[in-house]
Amino acid sequence: MTRIGTRIGTRIGSLSSATHRSPRDAAARPHVVIVGGGFGGLEAAQALRHAPADVTVIDRNNHYVFQPLLYQVATAYLSPADITAPIRNVLRRQRNTEVLMAEVTDVDVAGRRVIMRDETSGTQRSVPYDYLVLATGAGQSYFGHDEWAPYAPSLKTIADATALRRRVLLSFEEAELAAVDDPERVRSLLTFVIVGGGPTGVELAGAIAELAHRTLRGDFRHISVTSARIVLVEAMPDLLTAFPLPLSKRVVRKLERLGVEVRTSERVEQVDAHGVLVEGERIAAGTVIWAAGVKASPAGEWLGAVTDRVGRVVVDGDLSVPDHPEIFVLGDTALVAGTDGKPLPGVAPVAMQQGRYVGKVIRERVAGHANPHPFKYFNKGNLATIGRAYAIADFGFLRVSGFVAWVLWLTIHIFYLIGFRNRLLVMLQWAWAYFTYEHGARIITPISHPAPRQIPEKVPLGGR
Repeated sequence: MTRIGTRIGTRIGSLSSATHRSPRDAAARPHVVIVGGGFGGLEAAQALRHAPADVTVIDRNNHYVFQPLLYQVATAYLSPADITAPIRNVLRRQRNTEVLMAEVTDVDVAGRRVIMRDETSGTQRSVPYDYLVLATGAGQSYFGHDEWAPYAPSLKTIADATALRRRVLLSFEEAELAAVDDPERVRSLLTFVIVGGGPTGVELAGAIAELAHRTLRGDFRHISVTSARIVLVEAMPDLLTAFPLPLSKRVVRKLERLGVEVRTSERVEQVDAHGVLVEGERIAAGTVIWAAGVKASPAGEWLGAVTDRVGRVVVDGDLSVPDHPEIFVLGDTALVAGTDGKPLPGVAPVAMQQGRYVGKVIRERVAGHANPHPFKYFNKGNLATIGRAYAIADFGFLRVSGFVAWVLWLTIHIFYLIGFRNRLLVMLQWAWAYFTYEHGARIITPISHPAPRQIPEKVPLGGR
């Protein structure tokens, strides 16, 4: 068995196994388990790279995703590989860190064990911990109408993005086929409704408008793609409520110039296979995208902790769970107030800063030092892009919009991508799209149904 195999083999086993060291064994190095390989989880793991502790990162996917650019995969600007990186590859130089691909299903708080399901065999296993970091993110909230989910998919994962790309591009192809004898169906297929006026909704609306009104113009013979109708529905009076009102108003004007129909202060009352009902008005649409509302992961249920109405765990100033200083919760799963008393937004910079902070707290505790000061978020500013060469930026002391803000948006997003390859490819793709109006990833992939794999009842993890 290899050295890493030995490490995994001594850590993981079935729930009934009693062969592992106790998580409270003082003779062993402290064991830190990080659940979630997103922004916060990776930052926490990297902050522990020199700590005298063993670190295990668990994620149900083998890759990290740069979520702010998911909408560009969904609208065929970028390919999935451009915004992802294998978690093992990101952490490969950290000799004290291992990565496990499994789905965490529960936490045994009393026994200090993380319960997970092996994706390959379906076997339930557990991992002991001395310190636990939950960076499990958030899912989409349909505000009590989960039955709408099949008709209005959200955008949280690479799988969501590629499925949405297929759905958007197929709408044009199906409209071309229907153009000869079913003009009513064509109008429905070329109607796209985005529910939610936050950053994801606004960026999707602008990107789909450019795809329909510019990129695909001239590609079809029987339909006029410029007649595509893009509707953005927001229940609040304004879009992008995290931004100052003047910038929000500029966004509305920009979207309208792109051909987007912006409908604020209107609520979606029904979603089905044929479209949406908005304030009593029926909108027949071939594609409905849900970008409104989020709910935290079930981490709060695992811990039996106090949560808010969307499931975020109430944490102490050092991001630990009350009465459990060995458990930390961060990112979209944690309820943390900013200096204004309002909960911090579920954005990447918050999770990244919290991940670094938690890593430092654990590092100091392992070294026997006092806890650092309570977590304080430093807001470096907010940015959002709307179509080609236009963005808004709010840095508090400086508010800009237009081309200059777009260049800032490009620069910051390129900087935060992981890996030189991804940065280079994304930069080239954006340059190509800017000068040619072309979206370089307009591939409709078929949905295959492979034969079921023959999987043994148990797979020895040490042999992987």
